[in-house]
Amino acid sequence: MHPLVVDLDGTLIHADMLHESALRIVRDNPINTLRIPFWLLGGKAMLKQKLASCSDFSPESLPYNKELLEWLKQQRLEGRKLILCTASDKSIANSIADYLEIFDEVIASDGLVNLAGLNKADALEQRFGRSGFDYIGNSNADLAVWDKAHNGILVNASNNLIKKAEVICNIERSFSKATLDFSVWYGLLRVHQWLKNLLLFVPILAAHQLANANIWITLAIAFISFSLCASSVYITNDLLDLENDRLHPRKHNRAFAAGLIPVWVGIGLSPLLLLISLVLASYVGDSFLPWVLVYFFVTCAYSWGIKRLVLLDCLTLAMLYTIRIVAGAAAVGITLSFWLLAFSMFLFLSLAFIKRYAELEVQLLRGKKKLNGRGYRTSDAPLIHTIGITSGYASVLILALYINSDSIIKLYRAPEVLWGAVPIMLFWINWMWMQAHRGNMHDDPLIFAVTKRVSLLSGIVFSTVVVIGAVGLKW
Repeated sequence: MHPLVVDLDGTLIHADMLHESALRIVRDNPINTLRIPFWLLGGKAMLKQKLASCSDFSPESLPYNKELLEWLKQQRLEGRKLILCTASDKSIANSIADYLEIFDEVIASDGLVNLAGLNKADALEQRFGRSGFDYIGNSNADLAVWDKAHNGILVNASNNLIKKAEVICNIERSFSKATLDFSVWYGLLRVHQWLKNLLLFVPILAAHQLANANIWITLAIAFISFSLCASSVYITNDLLDLENDRLHPRKHNRAFAAGLIPVWVGIGLSPLLLLISLVLASYVGDSFLPWVLVYFFVTCAYSWGIKRLVLLDCLTLAMLYTIRIVAGAAAVGITLSFWLLAFSMFLFLSLAFIKRYAELEVQLLRGKKKLNGRGYRTSDAPLIHTIGITSGYASVLILALYINSDSIIKLYRAPEVLWGAVPIMLFWINWMWMQAHRGNMHDDPLIFAVTKRVSLLSGIVFSTVVVIGAVGLKW
């Protein structure tokens, strides 16, 4: 029985360790990114070695090809010798081999030789002899190896690669390639999160300027701009948060974390979406463009570090929600009131704490003491619960003070009707926190709010009260 040689990147795992090592350098030690061109001058093998030495990774969190892994375990039980042979650096290969405990030998790049393509083929021929091994691979670079192998096993191969491999080698087995359907791209771009950008329309609702068609067109373009900018940031955040996502009970299914889409696609797609977003923002107007940039940089700051800082992370999330309202006002030239800004800041601060509280509850049920990638401990949950509810009550108090202010008389014919909005807000905030306490909360409270019947009904009743107050109908 011939030894079975297994490739790593794109074969045993749905990932490329070179790309992921570079991403960890960018995230954890950006200064070292300046050294990458100099490392590359020493060859690709040296680059891989340097990147591996400057970044840690958790082999247990990698997106393994489960079907292939189970088959390999069965082959080992049948007495077959397994060799992990990869172009990744040997430190990475050894860590993975130690974790899996199924490989008899590891052959990998060593800082001098990049073990890919012809180099891998020559090394295996020297070690096992021509046709003295079977090889599992996934790319065109593996054709040179299959040419010297006895049998070939293909993983995630395209039809074109399968045809080429069949010409030069006997194909023993092929593990099918996962298909990318619309839902994968939908999740990658976080299209459902675009609902948050409807906050851009809040200023014209608050200012009672719904009849202006030009305003609606302007805000529609602004909405697309903000949404593309948000998708760009979500992709960047997913790239920089791969390991934490893989350890999360739900986020491990995200496109990059699960290896459904290569990280290099995200590296190219993120700046492209941002560029289109800024072009559209420029079309909307000079007052709107700066707020898109503010949103982008604040979100990047959040993704790069603020999300790991206790309390500041939630304050930043509340600010990002409020920035959307400010940006919508800037797009159409509406001056925002202090009341709206204060109300939105406290309301969204409460929602941000709901998000953290829900995540802490999940980790607590799993017996964890800390929240992965965040500065919170699961023991902080009761305090977060208190702070969040207090913030929500503060937003209701601001709403009540606004209803009692002189400025409301200018916009509402029956301002006394608006008092009905206060108990509705109190109910909704308490209901949201009750759902979080019971473990029913979605990762994002705003998305949860617009998809649950009780929440939607509360919104309809709240809107009805506001409309009645505006048009002047009496109870």
